[in-house]
Amino acid sequence: MSAAATLRQLRDAVQQGTRSAVDICREALDAIGAHNAALNAFNTVTSNEALVQAEAVDRHPQRATLPLAGVPIAVKDNICTNGVRTTASSKILEHFVPPYDATVVSRLKAAGAVIVGKANCDEFAMGSSNENSAFGPARNPWATDRIPGGSSGGSAVAVAAGMTPLALGSDTGGSIRQPAALCGLVGLKPTYGRVSRYGLLAFASSLDQIGPFTRTVEDAAIALNVLAGHDPADATSAPEPVVDYTAGLNGSCKGLRIGVPRALVSEGVDVGVASAFNAALDAYAAAGATLVDVELPYASAAIPVYYLVATAEASSNLARYDGVRYGFRAPAEGGPG
Repeated sequence: MSAAATLRQLRDAVQQGTRSAVDICREALDAIGAHNAALNAFNTVTSNEALVQAEAVDRHPQRATLPLAGVPIAVKDNICTNGVRTTASSKILEHFVPPYDATVVSRLKAAGAVIVGKANCDEFAMGSSNENSAFGPARNPWATDRIPGGSSGGSAVAVAAGMTPLALGSDTGGSIRQPAALCGLVGLKPTYGRVSRYGLLAFASSLDQIGPFTRTVEDAAIALNVLAGHDPADATSAPEPVVDYTAGLNGSCKGLRIGVPRALVSEGVDVGVASAFNAALDAYAAAGATLVDVELPYASAAIPVYYLVATAEASSNLARYDGVRYGFRAPAEGGPG
């Protein structure tokens, strides 16, 4: 698969019949075969299942209406997939095979996406470098001696290296946004409740969200159109209608007010990062946005509060992996007495 191919380009080609989902799937699998040994983006590659899904897309009577027709996708390995192991990059769940799909996976399949594998991550999504995976670190395709960020590092690597045009990650405290930044991608943590968490292995339930990695903003909007929406299986999902997120991509920012917390980027920021930040502000202003300087006086408390909330919720959520209901159970030694 061409590293330059976008989600929309591949989707449109399958919808219009100029390319087959099977051919695109084979290209994605070939790219994974060529690059994964060096980059370690995938814990599991689902070649057979992916080709079956792709064949079903090519036979689908309404293929031309499927919003993700034939699009290969990597799914972070903490999101449940029916019949495909979901490890959260932990030896505890190394052999766990869920009997159901997460809601986001069901929606992807219904939209015509083709799942080619489960992406590496920090163990139980706890980390920011993807070095804390039981199956080894994922590596940044732009410089393999550097981290791709985490915890959704494998998902970011899959897209940045041209293995897939779309990947799912989860974000609790930056686990989509940070690897997207380190790998040069678009990464989106949706507003809490916009995307169902059903089937996500929970880290911190009041903070977790599932979102996409893509190469373009348009692709992220197309993906969010599929992922978003109320889910009766998730009591925290918002009962709000799904708008067309691509409708606002008209190149204009007229009427938009953007708050700019300049104090947060005044110290300790790399010169290149600061330059890119300021260039983005200039682009917004040129497109018609109004930039307003703002102060965030309690920003310094954000990380301490995060580590109180996230670790408290994690201690509760991870208690279920006790070897009784889920996960590895060590054999008894010595017996009673």
